[in-house]
Amino acid sequence: MESPKDTVESAKESAKDAAESVKESTLNVADSAKGAVQSAKESALNAVGSVKQNVDKLAENITTPQESLPAKTDAHELKSNLEWGRPGFTILDVRDRQTYNQGHIMGAMSMPSDELVDRAVSSLSKSRDIYVYAESNEQSAQAAQSLKSAGFERVSELNGGLTAWKEIGGPTEGVVESQTPPGADEYNVVARIQNHAETQQKKV
Repeated sequence: MESPKDTVESAKESAKDAAESVKESTLNVADSAKGAVQSAKESALNAVGSVKQNVDKLAENITTPQESLPAKTDAHELKSNLEWGRPGFTILDVRDRQTYNQGHIMGAMSMPSDELVDRAVSSLSKSRDIYVYAESNEQSAQAAQSLKSAGFERVSELNGGLTAWKEIGGPTEGVVESQTPPGADEYNVVARIQNHAETQQKKV
């Protein structure tokens, strides 16, 4: 028969074992919870990474590369861009200011060649589509080259300048132009289309 002392010692041992068991169980639960949190964190990071990759791929598919601007542009093409409201382009007249005031393409900005680069840099985006014309194709080419050397990425010369523009009935403005009576196709869309077709046939 156990003595009271032995019973107390036995109870102590049992309590100690129970405490150790509870401690181990608690540590196991804590480790499991920590592992679950870490696993959830990794899963969340993987999900975010996957979503970002999908968004990046979608953006690549949506963003189409911009067509390159030709080095030279025909007056018909520029007129078509103007009439159909194509956004994001600027027409520059690099002749002297007095000549510009006499007559120029409607909407064209005056930037004389001697101040062209400084004014363009301060007022235009270097990624903007720019059509430039002067007194001659040679001067237009020089102006276009100056702009490209200054970092403008999309510059095109208008073949034939103002003369070619007026030959196809392109809209103009200025002192002399305001005194010139409008052509037969000025206010008649059908006549303008017919005139355009006839001009194209002459070129062919």
